[in-house]
Amino acid sequence: MAMRGAIQISSSVRYTPEMAREFAFQAAIAAGAGEAAARSLANATVAAELCGRPSVGFAHLPDYLDGFATGRIAGRAEPEINFPTPAAIRVDAKGGIAQLGFDRAFDSLLSRAALYGLTLFTQQNSYTAGELGYYTRRLAEAGLVALAASNGPALLTAGAGRKPVYGTNPMAFAAPTGNAPPLVIDQASSATAFVNVRRAAEMEEAIPAGWAVDADGKPTTDARQAIKGALLAFGGARGANIALMVEVLAAGLTGANWSLDAPSFAEGTDSPGIGLFLIALSPALLAPDFSTRLASQVERLTASGIHIPGRTPIADEIELPQALVDAIKEHGKS
Repeated sequence: MAMRGAIQISSSVRYTPEMAREFAFQAAIAAGAGEAAARSLANATVAAELCGRPSVGFAHLPDYLDGFATGRIAGRAEPEINFPTPAAIRVDAKGGIAQLGFDRAFDSLLSRAALYGLTLFTQQNSYTAGELGYYTRRLAEAGLVALAASNGPALLTAGAGRKPVYGTNPMAFAAPTGNAPPLVIDQASSATAFVNVRRAAEMEEAIPAGWAVDADGKPTTDARQAIKGALLAFGGARGANIALMVEVLAAGLTGANWSLDAPSFAEGTDSPGIGLFLIALSPALLAPDFSTRLASQVERLTASGIHIPGRTPIADEIELPQALVDAIKEHGKS
């Protein structure tokens, strides 16, 4: 997988978006993915990097590669798409990646939202969704307002319990703001993403208090002990309530595995079989000047010093640690 256009700088490698996309595509192919899945995954991986979400970009790619190689992800599965009502799309990912099912239904999402004012999309039986904001951002770039929820294998504890009962269960929201990048909110119900704790454990770094508990349910700042324990919800009971709400939407309404029943995304040979729930709304049918009004409101908030999620400048190159590049290449040799 030698890449023209990649520039090595000491302990890191810089790629143009096109080269990074091809790198991810070839890595997925080498791991056993079909071309459609590899292309969908490569697009989502690069999108996460360009929008400043590296923890769910190339850092997360080895999980997918291992999934293809071990069978946790059906690399050549073709999603099954049904339309229960004219404004509803139901997808069975057949054990494949969530991104491919979304890609296959994307044009129908746009056309049906334009016709009916809204479209409901549900997907079951997939690997974890990756960057959830990727789905809503794409819809917002097409002029729609979108809300998404996804669950995953149990990693988060709640209340007085010690055992994980929910996934990190993120929610994402996006809306168009005129000619500027869309407003995108993407956050987990947990105090942090699991990949951040795992990375800290690998680097033997401490994690902030309030992120996790150890196997005995005691608060810990030791990332290695946190891996053996459970993540905590942000905001205590309020965050746990949001995790439960996401669980009902992403697993209950889609027919996917509850987080408690979902196999690991990192071990074994069984698919997590989780769900993705999404609503897309057409503001043009409800408030024709919506995006212009929102753009003005965002400018007013920005002038007041308010941080607006999703407005990070899009990067024009991707810099990856050499160790990560080597690890991704190594997957293709095994």
